[in-house]
Amino acid sequence: MATEMTTLAVRRSTWIKAPPERVWQEFESFERMRKWFGTGHELKKYEPKPGGQVEMYAGLASEEHPWELRFGGQIIVFDAPRELTFENMWFGSDWVAPSLITFRLTPALGGTVVELLHHALERIGPSGPEMLNGFEGGWTTQQLEALRQVVEA
Repeated sequence: MATEMTTLAVRRSTWIKAPPERVWQEFESFERMRKWFGTGHELKKYEPKPGGQVEMYAGLASEEHPWELRFGGQIIVFDAPRELTFENMWFGSDWVAPSLITFRLTPALGGTVVELLHHALERIGPSGPEMLNGFEGGWTTQQLEALRQVVEA
């Protein structure tokens, strides 16, 4: 069951020389996920199951963000070895509803294309379009590169 993408979405991807089943192993525990997804922020909680919780920490509040930079939410899709989707709410923000973060694994060319999508920014309220611009500049491929290195090691 693939999560539907919306108009306001950030997409990053990489190709990993391994089948989706091998790549998915890195999504199956907190310890494994923390090794690569905690790059650029700290993974505080990860319960790998439908309804499980994800929580990350990215620093202290600032003038631009007058709250502690913690975000996360509930896992809404945990479909091995194809998709992980979880809610992404900045705790303490004035967002109406959380955006979504999706990882999609697709077999391709003897390996796996892994997509990281930060989407459904329309849900957060009137600031969604502005947030898209900020997230486009903020998301890099560092998490995906870390995942690739872990899997291909």
